Amino acid sequence: MSAPAPHVSVLFVCVHNAGRSQMGAAFLTYLADGQVEVRSAGSAPANTVNPAVVEAMKEVGIDISAQQPKILTTEAVQASDVVITMGCGDTCPVFPGKRYLDWQLDDPAGQGVDAVRPIRDQIEQRVRGLLAELGIPSAA
Repeated sequence: MSAPAPHVSVLFVCVHNAGRSQMGAAFLTYLADGQVEVRSAGSAPANTVNPAVVEAMKEVGIDISAQQPKILTTEAVQASDVVITMGCGDTCPVFPGKRYLDWQLDDPAGQGVDAVRPIRDQIEQRVRGLLAELGIPSAA
């Protein structure tokens, strides 16, 4: 039996789309098991995902090594039901009727994997909380 089509779309946004937003998108993709359409983007994307972030996610069984930072577009925001900002300040466009959440999290840029782990764990807990709010059972 296939999973039902996603009924909600979530966009994670941070400046470089190399750390926090990538982790948020990866956790939501993994935990929602196809029940949520997931996007991530950055207002000034980096060239690659932060290697310490890739390593920290690998430790919890999620491989994001193939992900690439993406530029934030107006279209991505318009196509999303929930927009979660993670330190992008005022660079994220705001549209009426969208639900915005601002998750204040430390920036993993330039940090080693030891500093990334607690950020990763905070993001996982917030994603699990979001799924509960949306009434979507967590797959793991």
